[in-house]
Amino acid sequence: QVQLVESGGGLVQAGGSLRLSCAASGRTFSSYQMGWFRQAPGKEREFAAAINWSASTTNYAASVKGRFTISRDNAKNTVYLQINGLIPEDTAVYYCAASSFGGAQTNAWMYQYWGQGTQVTVSS
Repeated sequence: QVQLVESGGGLVQAGGSLRLSCAASGRTFSSYQMGWFRQAPGKEREFAAAINWSASTTNYAASVKGRFTISRDNAKNTVYLQINGLIPEDTAVYYCAASSFGGAQTNAWMYQYWGQGTQVTVSS
């Protein structure tokens, strides 16, 4: 069982930056692949970024590549999402998720555990 708690969201102007954090409970965090997903108002949840257990592999959605950076600190049981160059289209609730399947998974159904989400709002 893994419990996930996101933080770091907020209201920022376009062009700004945020760093989202996701703190995980449990002693087996380092065995999970981690992902960030987001859901904009009126839209389906979509994949943003993922990282495997050792941080040797990352995946990004095309829409965020070059602006988002996922990282993890297994000693702190935390995964991060650095977001630079925010645009209004990044406005969404951001969720972190944990998967016991191998690799940096991009499909939401591969993740068994989800956080409650943190709101990111970008003003133009």
